[in-house]
Amino acid sequence: MGLSSFFKNLFGSAKNTATEITKQVENSIEETKTKAEPYIEKAEEIIEETVSKIKETTTPYVEKTEAILQETAAKIKETATPQIEKAEAILDETVAKAKETATPYIEKAESILEEAKVKGTEVINSLKEKEKENLSDTKEPDTPTKKEENPE
Repeated sequence: MGLSSFFKNLFGSAKNTATEITKQVENSIEETKTKAEPYIEKAEEIIEETVSKIKETTTPYVEKTEAILQETAAKIKETATPQIEKAEAILDETVAKAKETATPYIEKAESILEEAKVKGTEVINSLKEKEKENLSDTKEPDTPTKKEENPE
């Protein structure tokens, strides 16, 4: 029995020691949290102040940048508008000249196409008439048909 009580004491005391260490660690953590709290609050205040100072410092620069961008956009519009209008005028002139130059050729082409259509129609009609004539010539009027051969 001495051996079993030895192991019980050995493991029992280890369990007690572990429990005590756990309690000490928990207490240390709580103490650390309590002691760190003022520093955390101070750090939060410093961060808030820094953000506020950054906003105060950068606001005039942001406003100045916005003003410069608006001025630049206005200058670009002023400079580009005459150039755009000039390009539009040149484009309109070019289109008008192209129409003027192409009109006689287009009219001539339309005329040729119309003539070709008329001639084509005439040729087709002529061929149809010839075909009708050939069909009527190939029929032999003296040859009796089957109904005429067997009069019953």
